[in-house]
Amino acid sequence: MEYIKFLKSQPIILRLSTIQLIAYFGSWFTNVAIYTLLIELNVSALVIALTSALHFLPAVLQAPFVGVIIDKLNIKKLMLILLSVEAIATFFIIFIDSSELIWLLLLLVYIRMSSVSFYFTSEMSLLPQIISGKDLKIANEIHSIIWSFSYTAGMAISGLAVYFFGIKTALLIDVLLFIIAIFILFNTKIVEKTKESSEKFVDMIVEGLKYLKANPLIIHLIFIHSTVGFTAFDSLVTLLADFKYKEVIAISLAIGFINATRAISLMIAPIFLSKFLNHKSFFYILFLQGISILIWGVLQENFYISLIGAFLSGLFTTIIWSYSYTLLQESIEEKYYGRVIAYNDMIFMLVGVITSLSIGILADLGVELNYITYLIGFMFILSAIYYKIILKKIEKNSVRLKK
Repeated sequence: MEYIKFLKSQPIILRLSTIQLIAYFGSWFTNVAIYTLLIELNVSALVIALTSALHFLPAVLQAPFVGVIIDKLNIKKLMLILLSVEAIATFFIIFIDSSELIWLLLLLVYIRMSSVSFYFTSEMSLLPQIISGKDLKIANEIHSIIWSFSYTAGMAISGLAVYFFGIKTALLIDVLLFIIAIFILFNTKIVEKTKESSEKFVDMIVEGLKYLKANPLIIHLIFIHSTVGFTAFDSLVTLLADFKYKEVIAISLAIGFINATRAISLMIAPIFLSKFLNHKSFFYILFLQGISILIWGVLQENFYISLIGAFLSGLFTTIIWSYSYTLLQESIEEKYYGRVIAYNDMIFMLVGVITSLSIGILADLGVELNYITYLIGFMFILSAIYYKIILKKIEKNSVRLKK
């Protein structure tokens, strides 16, 4: 397989990918425990949606500062600190045992996800410093497979852990995973390019914004990448498990199986779709993502049949994430990697926040969950049309980069 050959030839990327798998898996492993805890504490759909939104909100609020920090500091040391903070915040969630402490749970979730998003931005800024061209595209595809697998399989396996061992044990397992990731990263040698910027913090923020304003195509690509935020299904999956499936199967298992099904499609799709991917075919990928989510909405009434829809909904997500990220990375000047990628993650996460909150608000207003799913599907169809409009600009930029 091309991915395995690539990793064998790139030992640093192999170690980073291993760390990424453990760290990202750990980041999402806690989620089922958190959502199961929320249901046990009998909170509203809006609180569940708010918890889901807090997984994305930190990247929105910290983006202007994160990018500058990455462009100024040693990324490896930064990543070690972030993993440590995440482990500590996860550990303290163990002590949440009443609805009176919901505020503390939300705070800890926010701290965890601040570290997760910061770590993610740091790593995505580091990759183009190590590799470029086709290698960068392959690395992004591997990264997206690992991220997608970790995001969904982490919750799937956590569902089993919560069901058989309980919430606190699942959280302790998660803390152990972070400790392993920290150990591996500490012993990984990463050679970064020297950063000699003497610019003031605020000046660098302003300069980054001016760079974006002077490069409208980058802004378009940021919006295209942000469409992946429409797949922020955490609250939707939790509500489906609670409202529709709890009479058929335990809530934690329902969440776990739905995410496990998505994990399978998220992992295998890039293997088959990557060789067909180019500027023109990407339009159809976005369009088919919308259609697959519409199909999931149709099949949601029956839990077991709905797994087919969940599988289809994940087929195109990973490839959308990786290809749009590669288009963006190739269009950024090296000096601005951290800042632009931070703003990109900010918009992506903002879409995730809006999607998560909208799901909760619409559910509280009595809108059927399948109609909410249809709305998400149509958003991808609109995104495909948007991409079609800017396609000529993307192709023109691609020609310029090859010269």
